[in-house]
Amino acid sequence: MSLSTTSSSFPAGKNSVATSTVSAEHAAQQLADFIRRHPRLTVLTGAGVSTDSGIPDYRDRNGQWKRKPPVDHRDFMASAATRQRYWGRALIGWPVIRNSAPNPAHFHLAELERRGHIDLLITQNVDRLHQRAGSARVIDLHGRADEIRCMACDYREMRQPVHDRSYDLNPGFRHYTAETAPDGDADLEVDFSDFQVADCPDCAGILKPDVVFFGDNVPRERVQLSMDSLQQSDGLLVVGSSLMVYSGFRFCRTAKEWGKPMAALNLGRTRADDLIDLKLNAGIGETLERTLQLL
Repeated sequence: MSLSTTSSSFPAGKNSVATSTVSAEHAAQQLADFIRRHPRLTVLTGAGVSTDSGIPDYRDRNGQWKRKPPVDHRDFMASAATRQRYWGRALIGWPVIRNSAPNPAHFHLAELERRGHIDLLITQNVDRLHQRAGSARVIDLHGRADEIRCMACDYREMRQPVHDRSYDLNPGFRHYTAETAPDGDADLEVDFSDFQVADCPDCAGILKPDVVFFGDNVPRERVQLSMDSLQQSDGLLVVGSSLMVYSGFRFCRTAKEWGKPMAALNLGRTRADDLIDLKLNAGIGETLERTLQLL
């Protein structure tokens, strides 16, 4: 079994189009039947679960980029200018994640776990909303946005104090506003050359959110734990992910190799449409709510 951990992605097919949506009632009937036949599931979630919490996503219903890809890990580590731009924009973008709250989809998935239908929930999101909704068995595949670590000495702290220090170092940035973007980013285009980045208070090293940036690697132990769960479960359910990023798609590919049944609840195309057994192009929160009523 391959355990490649790259988080790189590749584009949707040029001729791809999103399939027609179906009603939540129809989708719920099919999903409830899938769960009855495969009652102990590994669940993989993506950005589509959190959009109703006001957190933007990167891709449209065809799996195409809505905007430029996120900051690249290598650029962040190598370029002071990239870090200035990242932290300057994050002063606007981070509060969207900080102030977000779980939406019904998060609570419905937590209820599925409580009823014994979810062995493990693997999320590509970094917002921790699954945990706040009550899910207990969660792997944050791409890390968590609310914690900061030093890339030199591994000093760690919660994120908000770092932003507080950034505001103290850059009081002129308090008045800026911009449209927010995914992962705590914002569409702010100003001169960042004088922005002072808050460095590690212990060693003056580079501080970075404890998340897997684009081009970085998912820690192998997270992948292994996820694969172990998938191997022991009755099937895989994908919720709210286009699976265009390989770090998520790998689970569908492996499930196919192992003969595990797969279902996907997602508004729009996924990269695994040719692999999955049941594709449900329907509203996530509504479908999960009706599914619980049928189980």
